[in-house]
Amino acid sequence: MITKKEVEHLAKLARLGLAQKEMEEIQKDLSLILDYFNLLKEVNTEGVTPTSHPISAKPYLRKDEVLKQPSEKIQKLIELAPQKEKGCIKVKSIL
Repeated sequence: MITKKEVEHLAKLARLGLAQKEMEEIQKDLSLILDYFNLLKEVNTEGVTPTSHPISAKPYLRKDEVLKQPSEKIQKLIELAPQKEKGCIKVKSIL
């Protein structure tokens, strides 16, 4: 169980001003959460392979290729741009 002093310390670190009733509620909630984690520590995981993601699906990504000639749509977009440079749309610097 988490102590009142620990809750006060956590509140100070988080720069929270808590009323006495709020401290008691948080103390109760944090104690329940920590008890649950202690319960999880007791689970036998021997022989279980650690995973970072439950589904081992690989994302479908296309191969990144540079086009030698811009497609008609890209060429039309470039033509409509107010400023162009070396076959690219020129935009204002943002940084």
